[in-house]
Amino acid sequence: MVQVCVNGTRGAGDGAVVPLSPGSMAASAAEAVAAGASDIHVHPKSPCGHDTLSPRALTPTLEAIRARVDVPVGVTTGAWAEPDPAARVERVRSWTLLPDHASVNWHEPGAEEVAAALLDRGIGVEAGIWSGTDGAERFAASPLGPQVLRVLAEVLDTSADTAEESAHALLCDLGTAHGRPVLLHGMEGGTWPVLRLAGRLGLATRIGLEDTLLLPNGERAISNGQLVAEGLVQHQHQHGRERRTS
Repeated sequence: MVQVCVNGTRGAGDGAVVPLSPGSMAASAAEAVAAGASDIHVHPKSPCGHDTLSPRALTPTLEAIRARVDVPVGVTTGAWAEPDPAARVERVRSWTLLPDHASVNWHEPGAEEVAAALLDRGIGVEAGIWSGTDGAERFAASPLGPQVLRVLAEVLDTSADTAEESAHALLCDLGTAHGRPVLLHGMEGGTWPVLRLAGRLGLATRIGLEDTLLLPNGERAISNGQLVAEGLVQHQHQHGRERRTS
């Protein structure tokens, strides 16, 4: 499975290629799905372009995307979008149109409460475990661990030279991950090495403008669809090579 991460925390300063309105997010998501993405992760935006958990932004974003594609759509619950943990829970409870899943960063204050609120509403939880945090340790001790949809193993090491090593360390920290499926991905300079590692390990991954603005050759990507198409080639090639040599 290759998930497309449509925009992330990026904004207008990252260029017009990053979709910020519901309509542009939907168009970009549709192109990515046509290129082979089977799941969507998106950050709804306020009118001024900031990440938000408000239903006034989430509802039109989900409506626009679902009008164009028929794959699961997930959103962020990152603390930067709503710093107060109690307010974050209330935002989840206020949603009138529900995403298929939502990511919860397990190292953030209030992660357990946010995840419980999502599960109570029938929303799948992606447990975001960031390298360099205590997220893996906290997740291992969580009673909610067996109930999550999947684990997002998120490698924050942006160096192309060391990101793969950091990914191995993160996977080691995760251990059995409560038996849940693992999606492995990197960011910025570490994006492509970690994606190729995911292919070799037979793990799901993600690619999109949230994680990188660049293709493997260093050229600037023109769309999420282009990133997904290249990501699938690299992921499947690595997976096929691993199968041939095992």
